[in-house]
Amino acid sequence: MIEKINFLTIYILYYKKMIQMLKKQFPRNCKRHRNVNTWSSLATAFNSINKEKYGFDFLRKETGLFGISELKTSEGFNILRDQAISQTDALIAEAMSQNRKRKMVEIFDDMSDTLCKVADLAEFIRIAHPQKQFVTAAEKTCLSVSGIVEKLNTHRELYNALKHIIYNEDIQKTSIVDKHVATLFLSDFELCAIHLPESIREKVVQLNYYILQVGQKFMTGASNTRAVDSSIVPPNIRQYFTEKDNKIYVQGLYVDSPNCLLRETAYRIFLYPDEEQEYLLQELLNSRYTLAKLCGFSSYAHRAVKGSTMETPEVIYEFLNILNDNLKSKTKQDFNEMQKMKNIESPIKQKIMPWDTAYFTAKAKRNWLNISITEFAPYFSLGACMDGINILIQALYGIRLEYVPVLSGEVWANNVHKIVVIDENEAVLGYIYCDFFEREGKPNQDCHFTIRGGRQLSDGSYQNPIVVLMLSLPVPTWSKPCLLSPSSVENLFHEMGHALHSMLGRTKYQHVTGTRCSTDFAEVPSVLMEYFASDPRVVSTFARHFQTFEQIPITLLDKLYASKNIFCASELQNQIYYSMLDQVYHNGQLEKSSTEILKEIQGKYYELPYIENTAWQLRFSHLVGYGAKYYSYLVSRAIASWIWQTYFQADPFNRTAGNRYWKECLAHGGGKLPSKLVSDFLNKQANASNLAKSLLYEIDIKTKHVEKLRG
Repeated sequence: MIEKINFLTIYILYYKKMIQMLKKQFPRNCKRHRNVNTWSSLATAFNSINKEKYGFDFLRKETGLFGISELKTSEGFNILRDQAISQTDALIAEAMSQNRKRKMVEIFDDMSDTLCKVADLAEFIRIAHPQKQFVTAAEKTCLSVSGIVEKLNTHRELYNALKHIIYNEDIQKTSIVDKHVATLFLSDFELCAIHLPESIREKVVQLNYYILQVGQKFMTGASNTRAVDSSIVPPNIRQYFTEKDNKIYVQGLYVDSPNCLLRETAYRIFLYPDEEQEYLLQELLNSRYTLAKLCGFSSYAHRAVKGSTMETPEVIYEFLNILNDNLKSKTKQDFNEMQKMKNIESPIKQKIMPWDTAYFTAKAKRNWLNISITEFAPYFSLGACMDGINILIQALYGIRLEYVPVLSGEVWANNVHKIVVIDENEAVLGYIYCDFFEREGKPNQDCHFTIRGGRQLSDGSYQNPIVVLMLSLPVPTWSKPCLLSPSSVENLFHEMGHALHSMLGRTKYQHVTGTRCSTDFAEVPSVLMEYFASDPRVVSTFARHFQTFEQIPITLLDKLYASKNIFCASELQNQIYYSMLDQVYHNGQLEKSSTEILKEIQGKYYELPYIENTAWQLRFSHLVGYGAKYYSYLVSRAIASWIWQTYFQADPFNRTAGNRYWKECLAHGGGKLPSKLVSDFLNKQANASNLAKSLLYEIDIKTKHVEKLRG
């Protein structure tokens, strides 16, 4: 009985204590619950775990991939392929018919749309789908469509029919856009050498295939782990590498390590020259030069930049040289600051080296601004960031994003979200599928895929675009949503810039819809979105703590903006150096090793010295995908900076400026010459000097802001 009384007493005391605790916590929990409910439906969707399981049981599927009923199963690709072949044959017959009723360019765009809708879809599924049977079917479809395209590229009668209407008259009066798009189709033909004698054309076909094979091998080698004897590596840093059978395996550059010896060792080993890679790079560059000469160009660079914003390699050289000449003093200041930090760290005086820059940039952010990246993440839940994009585009363009539930079978994996873009008149502009979260087997890359391009249909309606945005973010949990770092927020805005270009590019023709424009303009809308993502006035509208819903402190916002601008001059110089090296590599036949060329270019365009017995260009995989076009990033940034300074710097929510940007830039896609598009929109010639000035002005502004916060 005594035990029972004691137990009861303890229980009552415990119960009273719990009631008191609950009373204290109740208001706080209620407040937190109310704050959760203040998220929009869009933010809630992206901040929650997706409870639905979109399995691959055929009997339970309501539709197929992207709402295409044939793609409930992988066999549906065979149906789509056969339909594309049949439709293409019919369009070829129409183009060649003496009784043709439509403009030639309209028929060609129908062909392009027919093939792209299958090829683009298959290419994405090949990369993203987790099930092998879908991947295999998609791969086969890609090969089939490539075969169809190759046959079209050798169809001389079709080429001659197109060429005739360009240099003469079509059966109907053609507009400027009609002629521009028809000329683009003709250029595509001629890049395959259809206008050249058969013997030369055959060489071009063989070279294109060889270049593709060599490029793939170079890409593989660029990421290979480097293995060396353990004795080469100092004993006190071997623990940081994988060691097996007296071998040390170096997988990267270790640029963030505070250990200087480790950074240097990794740099020297990972970038040590590789004979096979050098051979592949020489073959790639020399084969491209031969290809260009066969096709009538003086260099591969001239071939690659034809029709771009810059138009010729000579203008690119001028642009890069203006930047380089005006940036040297500012770059020296950056490296001097890094040298001061290295002197403090090291008892032995050592010069700042290429393996130091990333480490001391990160350290400057921490020390100068007294911030940690982890401070920002609670304010940047994925849902909050999606809300921020929605707030911004409603202000600028009067359009909005709405979450749409997907049907069973519509998407390829769990936690893929679908959003619809709607204008002020409640008209649908297109759909964006958001494949944002990590999963096994998914490529670790941030990118935009066009699944279906927008275009005007014959009945006057519009074929709305469908795109996919792919990111690699952590999956939300029951306790917290996916929280983004500042760089991830910037990446999200960047990729959404591509998606908005696709949604708002209301072109007549699919061949030039949205991002289907010159490479040095295609990045402009996405880079411009980075400016909005870095502006405190914009970020303050959506950055809320995921638990308390408190707005991000203004002091933290200022530091965030400054952190992105530390050592911006040296970062820009690095990109100039990469861009110039790419141009020189593609300017003619290589007459010396790629490393000798690199050493010369680095001496002229980069402040830090070349490190003997290294060859980082053999790890520079962008030489394959962006051959002679790596400069595009800098030109796109220059144009975006110029647009920002002219239209949005004073007011990032300016509706008049937003509408003008939509109608005069985004709406055209690739349907207007990019140099003319930029010049018309900015009321000034888009030449090398004006583009360089916009970046140099930006560097000055960023540097002053950092200095102000440092005190």
